[in-house]
Amino acid sequence: MDEMMKEALDIVKAQASVREMTEEQIISMVKKLTESLRNMAISGDDGTSCCEEESSIAAAPCDPKKSVKEKSVVCLVCGSSFKVITKRHLAQHGLTSEEYREKFGLPKNMVLVCKSLQKQRKENMSNMRLWERRGKKAE
Repeated sequence: MDEMMKEALDIVKAQASVREMTEEQIISMVKKLTESLRNMAISGDDGTSCCEEESSIAAAPCDPKKSVKEKSVVCLVCGSSFKVITKRHLAQHGLTSEEYREKFGLPKNMVLVCKSLQKQRKENMSNMRLWERRGKKAE
């Protein structure tokens, strides 16, 4: 058994001790981790980053229209989950937010923020009632 497989098994074993996992989940997690560890080892040798390696291997990890979820947003280049996909993260992939949306066919005005954070921000803005403050200053 190679070194990458052993490391993946150790990680999955620790994960399985914390939460219940089915046999299929364990097997798929071991495969994904082994592949990721190999990619990281390869990317360390030739100087390319892990994200660049993954982007050349796979297209989009999920359906672009389903990438924005209630509590997370999935980066369609590397498959990582975030609450907000930032310009800094996209710069690691060599993309701007406009290029990212265009590449995956997302609407130009679509925000790259999870739905719960969008709701929270909307509530905060409505509670601040900035439109009322602005009217008072004019008088």
